Amino acid sequence: MKHVFSVAIGPVGFRIGSDWRAPIAQLETLYGAYPKPAGDVPDFTVRLFAARPWRRVLRPSVMIGGDFVLPEAAPLPLAQGLLAAEMGMNLQMALGQRRYLLLHASVVERDGEALVMTGVSGAGKSTLAALLSLRGWRLMGDEFALLDPETGQLYAFPRLVSLKNASIATVAAEAAEDRFGPLLEGTPKGTIRHFVPDAQAITTMTQPACPALILFPSFGFEPAARDVSPSEVFVRLTQASTNYVALGERGFDALTRLVTSVPARAIDYPDTASAIAQVEAAWAAR
Repeated sequence: MKHVFSVAIGPVGFRIGSDWRAPIAQLETLYGAYPKPAGDVPDFTVRLFAARPWRRVLRPSVMIGGDFVLPEAAPLPLAQGLLAAEMGMNLQMALGQRRYLLLHASVVERDGEALVMTGVSGAGKSTLAALLSLRGWRLMGDEFALLDPETGQLYAFPRLVSLKNASIATVAAEAAEDRFGPLLEGTPKGTIRHFVPDAQAITTMTQPACPALILFPSFGFEPAARDVSPSEVFVRLTQASTNYVALGERGFDALTRLVTSVPARAIDYPDTASAIAQVEAAWAAR
């Protein structure tokens, strides 16, 4: 394609090609501190293209393609080209990743141990991951947790953190303006703004961590906490994995080992101050 950008994020390399310069320029800025794929050979390719030649200039409309595609996916306007690139990387991982068991979760690390936060959309896991990273935790990932079926360790995948709607102001109140991408309004999930991981997250992204606690946060409720049984955790995490079925026995064994060896808690919280306090309390009691 005419415009191309390559980047390594943790153990995975991507090449993103685009019919337009603008999305690539945004990727170059926001991922500027990241390395290139080893040997400049990516694991996955993403394509941002116009379905018809005239769509490149007249009401430009971005289709998402690559090694793996969803034919029914709707195009996005060019103003949301950065979001299209991020969605394209998500798509390649979700449909094509076989080395790691993928869990839809945010992950932060402290002292070599990882906290895995997962839940339904709107639970606040991305906001919590960003806020914890501003409090000394290492951000390992926002979209996916990469669990190695052989070792049981988690590998970092520190993509841009996708903040949505009210969470944007919450994180912006504590972080410098240069840590943020452009404001994307009118997306399928409302207003989105990407938060750039700090230097520590990027320079240490090849270092795995041992999972130490699984947390199921829920935003919008009075403070409460409870232990979650291994059987419930197993069911929830199969639903949160995009490739559990594809990995077959390897996925089953990896997930069984995770849920039987790592404690899990569910927390409800009404605001971020309560959430941070509950996270720290659960971490101390693990």
